[in-house]
Amino acid sequence: MSPGDEHDSFGGVGGSGQTRTRLPEGNGGDVYGGARRPVRSSRSLITVVGVMVLLVAAIAFANRGDGEPADAAGARSGTPDRTAPTAATGVRPVTGKNGAIPTGYSHDDQGAQSAATNYAVALGSVDMFQAGPREGIVRAIHDPKVADDLVRELNAAYTADFLAGIGLDANGTAPSGLTFVSRTIPVGAKVRDYTDTSATVEVWCTGLVGLAGTGSTKPVTSTWFTLTEKLTWVGDDWRVESSTQSEGPTPVNGDNRASTADEIAEAVQGYGGFTYAR
Repeated sequence: MSPGDEHDSFGGVGGSGQTRTRLPEGNGGDVYGGARRPVRSSRSLITVVGVMVLLVAAIAFANRGDGEPADAAGARSGTPDRTAPTAATGVRPVTGKNGAIPTGYSHDDQGAQSAATNYAVALGSVDMFQAGPREGIVRAIHDPKVADDLVRELNAAYTADFLAGIGLDANGTAPSGLTFVSRTIPVGAKVRDYTDTSATVEVWCTGLVGLAGTGSTKPVTSTWFTLTEKLTWVGDDWRVESSTQSEGPTPVNGDNRASTADEIAEAVQGYGGFTYAR
């Protein structure tokens, strides 16, 4: 796909129907505290659409747990209702990992949902904004047939000017004293189509993105979007062939007090991510 189908929470993905995030105007100081300020649309992030794949950034799943599938009452036989609520089964979602990314999903629709969900998380981390880690993510989770072209297009899309526009230097590094935040948090998943060699999975997500720290003018904000991932069974595992992203479903905002910049930075640094299972 061409630049922009990857999830970037700063504008999500460019193009029609893509997720966009509004960032508050900032004049320095603690932009997290107090009443919300007027907002403006932030510019769209890269768009990488078409015959290739959605890319959204990598994350290590340290909480994955090794070993054989766990024993559990009511071990699955066959596949579940494809619109059933998301819930962990008695089978571990993965049996291995490629670098920091879980791999080795079961060859059924539950495995496809676990793969799509974990890939959405991996594609939503800060590693997507640095060339080396970004290439590692692309090659770990995508069909090898599309990986080379996607790496080239993404390297061309993540320019120094683009990175500067979201507050990062040319290497994708945040300014001293600030923490760059980019996380995708899946809420649920469902299979739209499934065969023995392919699957289309929708993953409903919320995301966090921004710069945390005192003086940030790009505070961490949230967005809601749905990733539709087309997967193919390659090399005894599910791999991404192509992806699209759409806005919402988006709930009504609650009345929670916005945390301070330091509280957000501390939370991001202190709380790790998860490996998700169907």
